[in-house]
Amino acid sequence: MALPTVKTLAECADFDKTVRPFIPQFFELPQRLLQISSLESLQTAYTSINPVISAGAFSLFVGAVAFIVSEINRNYSQIDRVWSILPALYNVHYWYWGKLNGIESQRLNAVALFSVCWSARLTFNYWRKGGYDVGSEDYRWAIIKKQVNNTLVWTIFNFVFIAFIQSILLAAVATPTYIMLLTSRVDKALSLADTIFPQALGLLLIIEFFADNQQWTYQNAKKDYQKTAKIPDGFTATELERGFVTNGLWNYSRHPNFAAEQAIWVALYQWACFDTESLINWTFAGAFSYLLIFQGSTPLTERITAGKYPEYKEYKARVGRFIPSLATLGQWEKYAIAQEKKGKTNGTPAAKQTKKSK
Repeated sequence: MALPTVKTLAECADFDKTVRPFIPQFFELPQRLLQISSLESLQTAYTSINPVISAGAFSLFVGAVAFIVSEINRNYSQIDRVWSILPALYNVHYWYWGKLNGIESQRLNAVALFSVCWSARLTFNYWRKGGYDVGSEDYRWAIIKKQVNNTLVWTIFNFVFIAFIQSILLAAVATPTYIMLLTSRVDKALSLADTIFPQALGLLLIIEFFADNQQWTYQNAKKDYQKTAKIPDGFTATELERGFVTNGLWNYSRHPNFAAEQAIWVALYQWACFDTESLINWTFAGAFSYLLIFQGSTPLTERITAGKYPEYKEYKARVGRFIPSLATLGQWEKYAIAQEKKGKTNGTPAAKQTKKSK
């Protein structure tokens, strides 16, 4: 079997024991792939390669395809289109690889089931916002490209970061599942962590679902108001003319969906830590890099939003970016009520807006 021999839970989180010995398999992959001549030989090759190695190799393949397609189409959202699919695919890959090799695990079943639900939610939300429309591209790439203003530098940035680093990152966030695959061989009994973390992940998924729908409902109401000047049920003119969603979960966090999304992958990492009775392990790199992506992209998103909606600075001063701020808790609600009583907003009247909101 293409898995390390581990005797303790702690050894399951040891990079030198569980990953390093299998790195040579990465360089053997091209030859193995050329030897595939049937479905049976494909399965043999698949199960004989360490799953974290095959996942890493696939992420490089995806990065190469994304780079080539983006350069041909001049559309840099190729990784964006598979962002909601790849992490789930990698998690299911570890589960399926284990199944084929006779490893039955309730914790892997839970990870796979959650991953499918997570992917379905995010893929659906991306689709309904037009992410899969022909020519659709994240508006931030055009802004960054304009700021770079150098074809060679942009091409290098596209190759290194947009295509490859992001693709590798999506494989890295799923590596805790590889550790859980190993722990399932050492100790099949479910621990307290195996009960708590699936429930926590489910709760975070529910938060994302409600945050997405609150934003979607608001944006559709705003569009209707722009077209007809009629105020949809559940909203006021002041709210709609503000230009951005501030009700529900958005009353406590400027990005509740982003907060839950980051927490999901940190929770998966922590799950692997608890299962291996370790404070930290090498899969930390994936979760930490995922956090860095959001820490880097969210300020850009907010600068763009603040440029479109003057009142956003008031919202930003009173509501925490990801985690609700105890120091300002309730201040936005008081501000919004005061603005409602005045019957005005510092934003552009929604009926006159033509630009899309964030």
